[in-house]
Amino acid sequence: EREARARAAERRRRAAHDAAVATAVAAGARQLLACLEVSLARADAGRAAVEQARTEREQELREHREHGRGLKEELDKLVDAGHRDEVLRAEKRLRIEQLEARALEEFGIDGGELLASYGPDRLVPPSPPEDGGEPGEPYPYVRAEQEKRLRAAEKAYQQLGKVNPLALEEFAALEERHRFLGEQLDDLKRSRRDLLDIVRDVDVRVEQLFTSAYHDTAAQFEGVFARLFPGGEGRLVLTDPDNMLTTGVEVEARPPGKKVKRLSLLSGGERSLTAVALLVAIFKARPSPFYVMDEVEAALDETNLRRLVGIMEELRESSQLIVITHQKLTMESADALYGVTMKGDGISQVISQRLRDEHRERPRAVSV
Repeated sequence: EREARARAAERRRRAAHDAAVATAVAAGARQLLACLEVSLARADAGRAAVEQARTEREQELREHREHGRGLKEELDKLVDAGHRDEVLRAEKRLRIEQLEARALEEFGIDGGELLASYGPDRLVPPSPPEDGGEPGEPYPYVRAEQEKRLRAAEKAYQQLGKVNPLALEEFAALEERHRFLGEQLDDLKRSRRDLLDIVRDVDVRVEQLFTSAYHDTAAQFEGVFARLFPGGEGRLVLTDPDNMLTTGVEVEARPPGKKVKRLSLLSGGERSLTAVALLVAIFKARPSPFYVMDEVEAALDETNLRRLVGIMEELRESSQLIVITHQKLTMESADALYGVTMKGDGISQVISQRLRDEHRERPRAVSV
């Protein structure tokens, strides 16, 4: 018990000691906090003063920089102006040297003498009067008036042109050339008139021949078409009858039992037979010693083919016909046959066969 009381007393003593220490620490902390607050206030005041000073220094720095930029721009302008002045002075010096050289070369007067005799401090002599009257009095030099006078003189000088000592010889040569070209032009005009006359004569002759051939072919076409299409009607129509040199020719065909006239509305065999009718009409209108026809009856049936063979019989009374065909009726009407055959060895061979007497008087028809 005594030991317990001793331990309790020791604890109370330690607690009292710790309380005293804590109280001292709290008092010290309060004093330290007061000092820190004073220091913080002083630091805030110092920082504000420093910020104010820094702001003022930055403002002064910006002003100095702006002033420096302005001075630099002014310096650049002065430098550029100085360079321009140097260039202008060099150009003026070069211009003066050129003028002095020109005066010395053209007039034999150097710069000093020219300036002494004709400088701006001298009176300007008046221009000679145009009507031959009395000249005026000299007057003081005014640059604007003299520049205007110079421009007028230069313009008059340019209009006058340079003096050409060979002008007479050149004029004689140009006159001779002009005379030669005039003669050539007259020859061309005469040749053009002659060619136009020839063209007109050719046009007239062509128009006559075409008109005659057209009328003959149109008449023959109507007859041949009526034979190839019994009961049908066919004719040739000019697109521009008033101008025979540029007109076109249209073919109108109306087979029996049909009302159409355009070839595009006909069947393939009818179109083929119409084309054959046009060819035969041309053959009859303007005969030729011989004709070559290639598969003209390939699209025809037997009835139309017999009609075509009958017309071929008429054609070979005055001409020779060479017909390339695969139709038997056409081959039967021929005088001679020529064909190609291939034997068992694969070699092609041309063979011929005469069907009629070769000593008869009328021309032969040959089928190939």
